[in-house]
Amino acid sequence: MSDISKVLIVGGGIGGLCAAIALRRQGIPVDLVEIKSEWTVYGVGIIQQSNVVREMARLGVLDRYLDAAYAFDDVGIYDLQGNARVRIPGQRLAGPEYPANVGISRLALHQVLSGTAIELGAQVRLGLTVESFEQDATGVDVTFTDGSTGRYDLVVGADGVYSKIRGMLFGETYTPRFTGQAVWRYNFPRHSSIDHLASYTGAEGNAGLVPLADNLMYMFSTSHEPGNPWYEPEHFAELMRDRIKHIGGLVGELREQITDSSQVVYKPMEVVFVDEPWFKGRVLLIGDAAHATTPHLGQGAGMAIEDALVLSLELAGGGSLEERLERFMARRFERCKYISENSILAGDREMAHDASFDRIGLTKAMLARTAEPI
Repeated sequence: MSDISKVLIVGGGIGGLCAAIALRRQGIPVDLVEIKSEWTVYGVGIIQQSNVVREMARLGVLDRYLDAAYAFDDVGIYDLQGNARVRIPGQRLAGPEYPANVGISRLALHQVLSGTAIELGAQVRLGLTVESFEQDATGVDVTFTDGSTGRYDLVVGADGVYSKIRGMLFGETYTPRFTGQAVWRYNFPRHSSIDHLASYTGAEGNAGLVPLADNLMYMFSTSHEPGNPWYEPEHFAELMRDRIKHIGGLVGELREQITDSSQVVYKPMEVVFVDEPWFKGRVLLIGDAAHATTPHLGQGAGMAIEDALVLSLELAGGGSLEERLERFMARRFERCKYISENSILAGDREMAHDASFDRIGLTKAMLARTAEPI
């Protein structure tokens, strides 16, 4: 039985929900607050790479949503005309019975995670967040935006790139920075050839196709958007088609099918990295609140999921809370920094049209690094 009497998780996204699941499996009581009154999810789909599949299996949730996802092993890298450059085999890190990678819609993933957290006994409240907190040597007194209060052994800020908890801890020291790029996403019926992650790269653009289910896949493309301009949403389809106009092969065939602007998900890339311990006293940041990065390595959500699992393991260990959080930082800081820096580097090289940039080498190095135990 854990000596942690109750934890508050602020934020009901992937990181917050995985933290709730992991902590409940350790027997730790959890309250979770989510500022959205309607618990909706933003985005199209998500790639769960081999390290993430391993950790999701350890969280006990992978089996539950494999039927709603698309399992695959390999990553294929192609030129802009669709000619194969290299096929990188995945590692089945969760065991031979599990795939190396999983593609899943964000809605399906949210339903699995939220349903599991609630079934395990996490107390979820929607439409509110933390208004203020005061901490002492034994706990944190929290006042919520609806006027209610609570006392907790630990508060976990999992409230994303615009984290309110981060601002309460560090003021304006760490604020999101626009990288100069944005990402475009769009769903299609799955093409029979897309049974793996297919990445198309070249000096004149890039795109990727990711299987999500037997009948569904999505396309993504990153683009240089100097000054972070505002685009009218009704023009998103036209703009996305323009961003991939130099790409042939299957992407070129699909391009003219991008017609419904309401289905285009457009997101400017913003990053932040807390370059010091992510906790002060009994308040800790995880996921995007501590280390929001770009999607170039497909590991943003993965790092949040790993954060959640490692936190639960360290809280179940011995020592003072400070010692446990210091062990958490020792296991997470350099790994997350590697992903953050190399994701940003990949985007910078794209914008510079750097012909010497070895994307294949970076992908292989990232897969090898993330395959290491956490």
